[in-house]
Amino acid sequence: MPTLLDGLRILVLEDEFLIAMDVEQLCRDHGAQEVVIARDLTEIDDRKVATEFDAAIVDLMLGGTSTLKFAAGLRETGVPFVFASGYSDADEIKASFPGVRLVTKPYSGDDLVEAVALAYGRGSPV
Repeated sequence: MPTLLDGLRILVLEDEFLIAMDVEQLCRDHGAQEVVIARDLTEIDDRKVATEFDAAIVDLMLGGTSTLKFAAGLRETGVPFVFASGYSDADEIKASFPGVRLVTKPYSGDDLVEAVALAYGRGSPV
């Protein structure tokens, strides 16, 4: 039986090492082909994201820097993504990114995987 993230290449923007490692393993356990962790926006070539990744998991803040501009770039290039963050100003996210799910920390692995799968167009909303 195929898993929700089967074959996907996923970018994880997360600056907390242990959380990043957990998310990477979670994605792999659910079938992701490749998981790349970036702990800082300078580690990412914005121009290549759309061709190298199928989906992204984006923390709202990386080392004190907002990722909203990066997320806007993902939206423009058509890369599906979800926010996964301890910062939970859901109203701001809903206003700026309608239809993009915010999974708040601490989150369950199932919630995060389902959110990514739905963003990519797999699964069905509950």
